[in-house]
Amino acid sequence: MADSRINTTQPHTARIWNYWLGGKDNYPVDQAAGDQIRTLHPGIGEYARADRLFLGRAVSHLVTECGIRQFLDIGTGLPTADNTHEVAQRLAPETRVVYVDNDPLVLTHARALLTSTPEGKTDYLDEDLRNVEAILEHAAKTLDFDRPVALMLLGVVIFIDDDSEAYGIVRRLLDALPAGSHLVLSHTITSPSMPDVDEAVAFWNENGTPKLTQRTPDRVAEFFDGLELLDPGVVSCNRWRPEADAASGLEDVAMFGGVGVKR
Repeated sequence: MADSRINTTQPHTARIWNYWLGGKDNYPVDQAAGDQIRTLHPGIGEYARADRLFLGRAVSHLVTECGIRQFLDIGTGLPTADNTHEVAQRLAPETRVVYVDNDPLVLTHARALLTSTPEGKTDYLDEDLRNVEAILEHAAKTLDFDRPVALMLLGVVIFIDDDSEAYGIVRRLLDALPAGSHLVLSHTITSPSMPDVDEAVAFWNENGTPKLTQRTPDRVAEFFDGLELLDPGVVSCNRWRPEADAASGLEDVAMFGGVGVKR
């Protein structure tokens, strides 16, 4: 299915991340930009992997330890190994997942996100994060908003430049969810200890689409205001409950994340 919104002459974030993760859903322009960014900041590819592994650990925890059986995953990105529904349904086949993204290339591959178990269900919505009401209205066809939902916002609010709008969107989504719901969020940070990250982001914003916004770790933590943060709080994604054999010798990546519960 062709989509006129797919521009193969300009690098795109989702496709570059797919390239860094070893996927095939990218174009030469994305590979060239990805290589250039990696030249500016050699560890950048680790951010994509750390974010993906964070997703897996967070989803596993929510299913096994918190009894979550519903996920609203906004900013899904291109399908790859261990998508949210695959991780969750391996542990609880009855889990329901609604994916949301507005990337036309993700839409063309959405069927890979709909391979639900017979006991569960998955759905996909082509919609912008800013259109909160439309997302909630569609998601309600699959999810029961009287029961806890895990709201997944991995690497997506970075595309909302205005702070009041970004925090407002997250708050409006959370306000629609009942007590016992969780927020899983990750975000690119800026830090004096990682100046090469700022350089890589500046290069991206000059050459790629969509533009992204960095925030400090403290500002990322503000997305969890009013929630009870699970240990270890908002940290480098590879430090959020890593496997025991990977816990030592970790270096921070400039993608921070956390998990909070609505009481």
